[in-house]
Amino acid sequence: MHEFSIMQSTLETATQQARAAEATQIHRLKVRVGKLSGVVPEALRFAFTALKTGSLADGAEFEIEEVPAVCWCANCAAEFEATRLNYECPRCHQLSGDLRRGLELELTALEIS
Repeated sequence: MHEFSIMQSTLETATQQARAAEATQIHRLKVRVGKLSGVVPEALRFAFTALKTGSLADGAEFEIEEVPAVCWCANCAAEFEATRLNYECPRCHQLSGDLRRGLELELTALEIS
């Protein structure tokens, strides 16, 4: 389960940012996880719970914003949510190779004191 190494890295980054701001406590972390990132949100939550103990994030809240896979259809000049692996536009049925969102994996917010 690679979510443990991802969360360990996320907590290290959050801790570095908190210490750089002379904070002693992390109250909340928020991450964005794309549907096609290969990360399982529930496994990431489990990893956070297991790894936060004894860290600056002990007692912190953890929030995940799940980002759907969104493609661009050049034929329709519109975005659409990719529900299948072939990225077929639901309007004109043309295939799209232009994935606009869905691969994200980023720490987006950190509340500290």
